[in-house]
Amino acid sequence: MGSTSDPISNGVLAGEPRAIARAISVVENDPAGAADLIARLYPKTGRAYVIGVTGAPGVGKSTLVDRLTTVIRRSAHTVGIIAVDPTSPFTGGAVLGDRVRMNAHAADEGVFIRSMATRGHLGGLASATSDAILVLDAAGKDIVIIETVGVGQDEVEIVGTADISLVVLVPGAGDDVQAMKAGIMEIADVFVVNKADREGADHVVQTIAASLMLKMYGPNDWRPPIVKTEASNGVGIDELWNEIGRFRQRPANARERRRRTRESTRLRRLLSQRLIERVERDLPAGEFDRLVDAVAAREIDPYAAVDRLMRGAQQS
Repeated sequence: MGSTSDPISNGVLAGEPRAIARAISVVENDPAGAADLIARLYPKTGRAYVIGVTGAPGVGKSTLVDRLTTVIRRSAHTVGIIAVDPTSPFTGGAVLGDRVRMNAHAADEGVFIRSMATRGHLGGLASATSDAILVLDAAGKDIVIIETVGVGQDEVEIVGTADISLVVLVPGAGDDVQAMKAGIMEIADVFVVNKADREGADHVVQTIAASLMLKMYGPNDWRPPIVKTEASNGVGIDELWNEIGRFRQRPANARERRRRTRESTRLRRLLSQRLIERVERDLPAGEFDRLVDAVAAREIDPYAAVDRLMRGAQQS
């Protein structure tokens, strides 16, 4: 990507929207260029606070993010929003276009909004999301909000990406007891019961509260609060922002543990990607496909196949 005079990185550091957009396109589409870009931007990161918003499709995440952004902007904080959408099977791009739901902020220079496609990546996040967060951080955004694609029970990758995770639920979304067992319930720092004007909202709150009572909390542990909102009407959004602020004011060691967990997750993800790329590059031609066939024919078990792949890569 060039030297330290690279116009994209300089533009990002100056907070220029066009440069930010180009930088996010680089981290989405050019792995080698992304590594060079992040190397230049990384020393200027570490200041943004990252809010993850997750929940099943239809719970109103985009409207909630829109109204939360309005409240945050009243405090004069700048905001970057990454809305992770499903991938179009035809174009490879995002198909929901959450930016359409956030038109109220289109003319606000203090808000940058970008939709990103998952491109088949599991966990409710695009694989380039972590790098996009760093871009927005380097651009000087005070708050970065990540809205995930609608997730299933085991797709809880947001906990390794955000400083705080908001899990959004709505009344009438199915079996409450089963929902309490879902993996997504384990990662909430704040529960948001949206569309709280609907019948059954109090029952959802009571069910969550009962589930929390079964957990063992120490005297200094954070106990996730439950906030009722009507995002379409702006009801409860100030209370939600207050709870985010309260979580952010936890002791420094608790905040540092969360940051360290996030960086550990990021390093493991990158290491896994690099190792897979190295193995695929160093393997003899056709070896991977031959082992796939052997596993499918039950001639070798998957663990032995992986061991053979690793030995083959090391010997090449």
